[in-house]
Amino acid sequence: MKPENTQEQRYKKALKRVKDIKGFYTHLTIYCLVIPTLIFINLKFEPHFHWFWFSALGWGIGLFSHWFRIFGFNLFGFGQNWEEKKIKQIMEKQDK
Repeated sequence: MKPENTQEQRYKKALKRVKDIKGFYTHLTIYCLVIPTLIFINLKFEPHFHWFWFSALGWGIGLFSHWFRIFGFNLFGFGQNWEEKKIKQIMEKQDK
């Protein structure tokens, strides 16, 4: 039997979620500030070789992974308890 979540447990879970979201937006903000700076430096001092792509793509993959960990599964319908919701949906269709 699953114990009920107390108000304090729900608060701690919500607080962790807010911190995770805040961490992602901080990561995104820093990316949006640093990458243009690197592009400027690259094009100003070494325009014949565009090395900024390595940073932009590498960091971009990391940023996408961070986004997907925070938001991804929920956007595709695979958040918490998605199996239970899907089972209920299928059972409701069978009852019709």
